[in-house]
Order: sequence, then structure tokens, then C-alpha cells
Amino acid sequence: MTDMPYEAAPPRRLPLPEFIAMLAFLFATIAFSIDAMLPALPDIAADLTPDNVNRAQLILTSFVAGMGLGTLFAGPISDAIGRKRTITIGFGIYIAATIAALYADSLEFLLIARFVQGLGAAGPRIVGLALVRDLYEGREMARITSFVMMIFIMIPAVAPTLGAGIIAISDWHGVFLAFIAFAVVGALWLNIRQAETLPREKRRPLRLTTLYSSAREVLSDRQVMLATLILTLGFGQMFGLLSSAQQLFGETYGKGENFHLWFAAMALLSGSGTILNATFVIRFGMRRIAKWAYVMQTIVSAVVLVALLMDILPQALRFPAFFFWATSVFFMAGVTFGNLNALALQRMGHIAGMAASIIAAISTLAAVLIAAPVGLLYNGTAIPAITATLLCSALAWYLMRNLDE
Repeated sequence: MTDMPYEAAPPRRLPLPEFIAMLAFLFATIAFSIDAMLPALPDIAADLTPDNVNRAQLILTSFVAGMGLGTLFAGPISDAIGRKRTITIGFGIYIAATIAALYADSLEFLLIARFVQGLGAAGPRIVGLALVRDLYEGREMARITSFVMMIFIMIPAVAPTLGAGIIAISDWHGVFLAFIAFAVVGALWLNIRQAETLPREKRRPLRLTTLYSSAREVLSDRQVMLATLILTLGFGQMFGLLSSAQQLFGETYGKGENFHLWFAAMALLSGSGTILNATFVIRFGMRRIAKWAYVMQTIVSAVVLVALLMDILPQALRFPAFFFWATSVFFMAGVTFGNLNALALQRMGHIAGMAASIIAAISTLAAVLIAAPVGLLYNGTAIPAITATLLCSALAWYLMRNLDE
């Protein structure tokens, strides 16, 4: 099937700054749901899994796994019933699962609730991308997505601090109440302010033949699959760092009491990557910028890893070196994720929902297969996380050579 011009002109379009802010808020559901949990992990481990505190990390990966599975359905459903309705349903599932998590009395029950939370969060995450593709394409879409990512990356800067503050005045259950408030605001903003971007005449019914042909078109496109594989490597190394972040800052480097402040500084510094990408992507292109981001990440990870393995860093420089490396991982995400999503969706405007679902499902679920072992391999050092990042970035750099723009 050849790509056809995709014309989606909603009857009412938000001013661009508000459109970007709203999308960033929708996407931030994911970041807030992950990063606000980080300060709560020690308390949850003490309450629900005191005999094996490492298992508390599964609270993060179970959410990501649920989100990965949910992405298989969110996009096709939005192609059939519209973007707004699908996102709203996703928020409803997310809120119901969050209420269930409030009453969890075992780690297993909490992991199930987090998995369902992830299913619901797939709605705003995936359909938000399709919504952008309804209105923009190419480098302009990459620029819009970069601005969204800039705000999105600010959420990790404040989420652990908010989480720590909530826990200080309540306990870890209070974090889940904040999730509910977050979802309610996002759903109301979308439904009150944003017009539907997919007209009825552009919708594709949920028939097996239609779903099969759309999925086949996406999966058979070499460029889409290549961009998806590179996204997987990017997500895998970032989720791998997140899985061990609380232990690395707290146990390895003794910054546990101020973990949320260090994490905020890291996220704020790395946010400059999205600003640079939004500024230069029109001039230099999506592929070139993403390729050089992976080059730099490979070099930084290799240097820091060698320094740790050879034990050549003096004590005073060990944490600064780790902090610089961790910041570079988030910087890489800000520079590459928007560009790679735009490249993957470039020729898929007529089936943007299905394409966004398949791309996100593959990249997220496969990233969990990278991140979960990295978190469980934590051995009191940053070596497992840095090794995974080095391998993922080097392979992404190699694959970028075959990606077209």
C-alpha cells in the first residue's frame, strides 16, 4: 500500500503552546507514574517484601510491561473510535487500577494493579503520538515532539521530590492518590479544550481484515522496523538506569536522603537535549542528530566503564563521574526519542494509530527484557547499568547507518 496525503484538519485547533503543553501533560502520566514511585520503593519493600528488597524494582517494570501490552490495542481502537474517546477510556482504566493499588496488601497484588495501570497509561501515550501525526509530519513533527519531550523530561525532575513530600506527610499510599489527581486533570484538559483530530470519514473499523492489512503494512516496512529497533535500545538503557536509580544513588553513592534532589538536577540538566533538538532538527535533520547522540553516549559510557573497572577514579570523583554519565543517558533520550518516533511514523500517516501502537508495543516490551535483568543484576556498583547502556548505544549507532530520513 502506498502512502497517500493525510489530511486531518480538526474544526478547532488549540494554540500551539497550549497544544504542546497538553500533550506533554498526557505523556507525563507515564513519567510521573514511574519516577514518583522511586522514593517509595524502600518503604514498599519494607512493608511488602522485606525478605527480598530487590523485588520492589518490579513495581517499575510491571507498569512498563502493562503499558507495552496496552499499546497493541490503544492505537487501532483510536483509529476506529477517535483519539479523544480512546485516551479518556485509557485514563479510566488507569484510575481504576490506581484505586486497587491503594488497597494492596501484598507485593503480588500491587504488581497486578501496576500492570493494569500501565495498560491504561498506554492510551494517552500512544494515542497522543497519533494525535500529533494527524496534524504534523516530518521534521515539523519532530520539532513539536521535541518541545513536548522538553516538558515531559521536566516531570522526572520534580516527580521524586513530589513523591518524597507526599510520603513525608502520609505514606507510600499517598503517591497513588496523586496519580488519580494527575489523570483527572489530563482527562478534563483533553475533553474540554481539544477538538477531535480524526474525522469520522478517516476512521478505520475494527475488523480483522482491516487490522491485519494495517499491521502487515507496518511490520513489512523496513524503515519503520529499523527505527523501532533503535527506539527499543534507547528505552532499554533508560529503563535499565531507572530500575537501579534509587539503589545507585542511595546505596552505592550514599545520596539516599537527597536522592530526589539529585534526580531533579539530572533531569533538568538533560532537558537541554530536547531544546537543542527542537532548535536544530529543521536544519540538520532527524537522522543525523540521533546518530551523533548515540555516538556521544557510546563514548561517554565506554570511558566511565573503563574508569570503574580499572578503579582509577579517586573517591571524590566517583559520584561526579556517575552523575555525569546518568545525565548523559537522559540527554540522549531527549535528543533521540522524538526524532525516531517521527522517522518511524513518517510514511504511516493514514494508519497513525496502528503504527504508533506497533512501534510502541515492540519498543516498550522489548525494552523491559533489557531493563529487568539490568535492575536485578545490581551488585552495589553502576557497572551493570553502564555496560547495558554502552552495548545498547553502540548497536543503535551501528543501525543508524541504514536508517533513511
